[in-house]
Amino acid sequence: MNQEIIARAGEIVQKRVGSGTYCTMALIDFDGYPTASTITASKADGISWISFCTGIGANKPNRIRKCNKASICFNADDYNITLEGTIEIITDPEVKKEMWYEGLENHFSGPEDPGYCVLMFKTERYNLLVDWKEARGSL
Repeated sequence: MNQEIIARAGEIVQKRVGSGTYCTMALIDFDGYPTASTITASKADGISWISFCTGIGANKPNRIRKCNKASICFNADDYNITLEGTIEIITDPEVKKEMWYEGLENHFSGPEDPGYCVLMFKTERYNLLVDWKEARGSL
């Protein structure tokens, strides 16, 4: 049953990446408080990993440098996909190019822009409510 719910959650996440889509990312701030914000997911592999694009000097990378634990939430009326894990800052040019999506040109000159980076989230634990079925566990 869990595998079925995990697979369905992965399908939902795959449809919620790229320009015009949003999810919530929670990080720990500099004073140790959780802080949540809305962000667009760039790409995903089911619920295993999700990438995000942002500025290298923005609040999120600065918080990640202090504490790399994160939580990601995708939700709508019929699902709530909450993932917990670790997140890292990636500046590798190939990864930046691969994760680039339409809409980022409003913020960066292109994938080569030195101010642009990728945040790579890897799920360790999940709490899923999909099609009114629940699953919790670890990957």
